[in-house]
Amino acid sequence: MTIAWDTIEGAHQLLFQAALRPVQGTRFQPTGFPDLGPATYELSQGGMVRNMLLVESAQSMANRLEAVCWDEGREDVVTALQGLPYVRVKLWDSGRSTSSLLEAHRLNSIYITSDASFLEELRRRAAVPERGKKPANESGSEEDTAGVGPIDLRAVARAVFHYDPCSILHGIFLEKLDGRVRLQRTLSGFIEAADVGIAPSGGVKNDRVAAAGFGAGFKAEQGYGNVPFHRTEFTANAITAYFSLDVAQIRAYGLGDAAERLLTVLALWKVARLLESGLRLRTACDLEVDGGLHVSRPAGFSMPAVADLERELPGLISECANLGLFAIPPVTELVFNKPKK
Repeated sequence: MTIAWDTIEGAHQLLFQAALRPVQGTRFQPTGFPDLGPATYELSQGGMVRNMLLVESAQSMANRLEAVCWDEGREDVVTALQGLPYVRVKLWDSGRSTSSLLEAHRLNSIYITSDASFLEELRRRAAVPERGKKPANESGSEEDTAGVGPIDLRAVARAVFHYDPCSILHGIFLEKLDGRVRLQRTLSGFIEAADVGIAPSGGVKNDRVAAAGFGAGFKAEQGYGNVPFHRTEFTANAITAYFSLDVAQIRAYGLGDAAERLLTVLALWKVARLLESGLRLRTACDLEVDGGLHVSRPAGFSMPAVADLERELPGLISECANLGLFAIPPVTELVFNKPKK
């Protein structure tokens, strides 16, 4: 299937949704929050009150949409994304590494921004002045000033795209440069359930040696004895995954047609790949698509298959590279040394 670019170019945003169901049984475990637990709420609709539940938050879905890009075995992006820029950080002499695709704060990860030379290069490319200075003028010198002018978000977007296009999709807050340097998510998703019911359950950790422990100081806190526990799961009449792509915001960054098309296809691929590869969100929350993906906006647009999107990606990546929009080499290598105590 070819991508209907004429339909996308006339839209402000793309909206998708997919009905989900548990792979087995009827119960599932939602995300939980500290001091809150499951995020339940009520929805008044047609004179009826429906019990609703947030199954997966936008923050968590952003991480899961990032994860489909990564091949854990090779410790690199998947084959379809070869040549796509990102920042990889070697962690001292541990033999391990992390990257902007894996870190929750993406390019703003402490393991990346602790590299002063990279941070200053990012600042230069993003045209973000240091406090009390104007950006470099044509002669390369900086001028002192009492204040700092407005942030050029187009320049910031170009700099972020240069090192990690996925950070354009999932948003970034580069507070190490300036507290105002923030790009909101252009690709977002969440999962919610309707008409939910509580399904309490529990169990016990059995101690085959000493069920009651060994007295004072040898209790459950230390791992001794039988330890009962409870768990709250849910049932629902409907579980729905929602996704949105703000193509108007992508266009507003002024990155050019090639970059805009790459970001759009990359976003569509992330959504399709996530749904195709399964949604095992937690031990007790394994979901699958029930009936396919529905496009609610714009009218007349159909989601291409994963295979079709993967055929488009290499050419779009090469086009952006040939236009000089990417870092050379595309994988920026840094080293993070373990902090001294």
